Amino acid sequence: MDSLRGHLLVAGPSLQDPSFRHTVVLVADHGDDGAMGVVLNRNSPVTVRDAVPPMAPLVDPGATVYLGGPVQPQAVVVLADFAEPERAGGLVVETVGFLPTTVEDPDELGGLNAVRVFAGYAGWASGQLEEELDEGSWLVFPARAADVFTIRPEDLWADVLRREGGTYAVLALLPPDPTVN
Repeated sequence: MDSLRGHLLVAGPSLQDPSFRHTVVLVADHGDDGAMGVVLNRNSPVTVRDAVPPMAPLVDPGATVYLGGPVQPQAVVVLADFAEPERAGGLVVETVGFLPTTVEDPDELGGLNAVRVFAGYAGWASGQLEEELDEGSWLVFPARAADVFTIRPEDLWADVLRREGGTYAVLALLPPDPTVN
């Protein structure tokens, strides 16, 4: 299978795991050893300033931490939209990538158009993501930089499905809990 790096995994209607129901995951790495990504549409009430003070100067005042996934929830993952993409620690989609692992001076990063801080990540062992794709748990679509920095994360799942159109747009109408209809 080709790498899904830079793609979105959109939770399909059969995915009932509460950690991933109605989520949109940006795949940041995918290869023979497995896959890693971050959930883009799970915001927390905790501010970056309170949770990760060293990151506060990089984000807007009041910016909150996003819940990147159930793996290592104490780990900090930071994605940024780089004005100079060559300064990224690794690009994921368009000009969006990870901060380098060590940054002595924020000026080393060049201009950052947007920054999002995540607690934890989503991870899959070798072959696990492929099994979930075969089961129909995930729908795969190309990612856009704007998906990472959406201002309405609670709408991202439905927004991505609507933009893909057709039967996917119909799925966007699915209520969060179809049993309560």
